[in-house]
Amino acid sequence: MSTMKVPLLDLRLQYAAFKAELLPILERVYESQAFILGPEVTALESAVAAYSGAAHGVGVSSGTDALLLALMALGIGPGDAVLTSPYTFFATGGAIARTGARPICLDIEPSTYNLSPVALQRFVDEECTSADSVLVHRASGTRVRALMPVHLYGQMADMAPMMALARRHGLKVIEDAAQAIGSEYLDGARAGSIGDIGCFSFFPTKNLGAFGDAGLCTAQDAELAELMRVLRVHGGKPKYYHALIGGNFRIDEVQAAVLNVKLRHLEAWTEGRRRNAAAYRELFAAAGLTGTVTLPYAQPGLRHIYNQFVIRAPERDRLKAFLGDEGIGTEIYYPVPLHVQGCFAYLGGKTGDCPESERAAAQTLALPIFPELKAEQLAYVVDAIRRFYG
Repeated sequence: MSTMKVPLLDLRLQYAAFKAELLPILERVYESQAFILGPEVTALESAVAAYSGAAHGVGVSSGTDALLLALMALGIGPGDAVLTSPYTFFATGGAIARTGARPICLDIEPSTYNLSPVALQRFVDEECTSADSVLVHRASGTRVRALMPVHLYGQMADMAPMMALARRHGLKVIEDAAQAIGSEYLDGARAGSIGDIGCFSFFPTKNLGAFGDAGLCTAQDAELAELMRVLRVHGGKPKYYHALIGGNFRIDEVQAAVLNVKLRHLEAWTEGRRRNAAAYRELFAAAGLTGTVTLPYAQPGLRHIYNQFVIRAPERDRLKAFLGDEGIGTEIYYPVPLHVQGCFAYLGGKTGDCPESERAAAQTLALPIFPELKAEQLAYVVDAIRRFYG
């Protein structure tokens, strides 16, 4: 067995590169003893909004809370339905359900793993009625109020047809951009700038990761952004006066300070991921594996930031075990689509409802892609896959 190790992610390498820049800023925060919604938060909100092409940013406590806050700000609740993808992290559907609304899962495009505009249009045409400008899901009787596309793995969903459909039917659009900060659509529009609200996660493993949980919402509308700022502090404005019921969704000053420093390096890190993805493609081709393993599809004209490098692989589970034995870290994102999760049994979803999502869940495997990987590590990963398939 080789002594080479290739972890799925090693944040210690990243930290070593910016530690000297960060520590004096953290010391300043500690000395101030001001830890909630201070100047670092304000700076982060402005910087991430500008980076994402949005007018406003609202820092929050996590990517999950970003989704929940967005739904609350748009008035989504009992009797409503939100259309989304089943092939995503649980928070996408979980946040919808926590408002009392009904998550309705529609299938994905097999190439990008993102919500299929064709499936979305078919659902509206075949399963909904429209009366008095209200779209109603016939089977559940719920009002379809919003669409929540997920920009999975760092590549944006096909937003143009979905935005057109949303405008026709008066739907709000929440972009789940947890894995997609800095990714771009066909016209250069960045994730979080197209829908009514964009939702970002700064979980430590993301391309832009905090030292714990953190997130942010973007918006173009000033009134909507201000409503989210009020809702994130229990709905109080001014303090202790509550016309609304919100939640405790505040981002803390320490996380904002970390993110402000890391944001300065994000473009370089993203380009490192993109270089590694290009190197993988060359290595897989040279190894003669492109007929066996399906590499990530990067849609022409879009900017893919490779939060994950996800392949489709025959005998996926055996390959994962083999790579683990060879010292290579991998992960399955995601093994169980939302529509067949046990907690959503009350929605009546069943195997076969979203066949492309189910197929992806059974076949996909994420390989190491973080920017600090060395060329010999990338080559070792591909060679191990070559040896597995013999």
